[in-house]
Amino acid sequence: MPASQGEKAERFQALHRRAGAFVIANPWDAGSARVLAALGFEALATSSGACAGTLGKRDGAVTRDETLAHARGIVEATDLPVSADLERGFADAPADVAGAIRLAAGMGLVGASIEDATERADRPLYGLDEAVARIRAASEAARSLGFPFMLTARAEGFLRGEPDLAGVIARLRAYEEAGADVVFAPGLPDLEAVRMVCAALSKPFNFMAGIKGRSFAVAELAAAGVKRVSLATSLYRMAMTGLIEAAQEVREAGTFGYVDRALPTPQLNGFMQG
Repeated sequence: MPASQGEKAERFQALHRRAGAFVIANPWDAGSARVLAALGFEALATSSGACAGTLGKRDGAVTRDETLAHARGIVEATDLPVSADLERGFADAPADVAGAIRLAAGMGLVGASIEDATERADRPLYGLDEAVARIRAASEAARSLGFPFMLTARAEGFLRGEPDLAGVIARLRAYEEAGADVVFAPGLPDLEAVRMVCAALSKPFNFMAGIKGRSFAVAELAAAGVKRVSLATSLYRMAMTGLIEAAQEVREAGTFGYVDRALPTPQLNGFMQG
């Protein structure tokens, strides 16, 4: 019998309470979700960049409805808890961000992230008061759902041209106070920065692997205080790297050496259903 949304939510919370760090893997469609579940990952998260790629779009160009439909397909693919990358909530107003959380819960999700980036070149980040109000509204929406929906608040300074560690820490602490269950600052430059961030927080911290030179081992991250490690677009990019390399071999050399490296169809079918 499939797990209920409440059961998935309880499992997701338990992962954040147990000792050590865990990896939340980022699939890009139902098939990759089933592969990751079969390989033993205990939770999944969507990636805005990977979602955009499956639609032939750039990251940031996907609508709220497209994002939620994509997330629903991943939710329905396995019995694992799934959290969604909701970018900035697809809105400025706190009430509309709260609405995105309620819609996400309606897709079967048990968590979601909201970031403080505006997607505007003239003002990359929301002001602190505005950002806090958005997280507070999202948290209140999450608390109204009747099951433990986990809200992740993202401080985007290191990815948006404002790499001020003290400022990022101040934002993460404010987001904790506003009701975030997990906090997240993608793009931290080194393990010392990770340690400083984790030491300043009371809520679980999510580290994003996938940036070259800034993707540290899980054991190192756990020792620094990280609770959750997400993979962002990295698995999707690796899959697309294989596609491009194989296609270029065919197009440029007229050979099919990639076939010898590819998994056979029966083995891939073993991950799927039906």
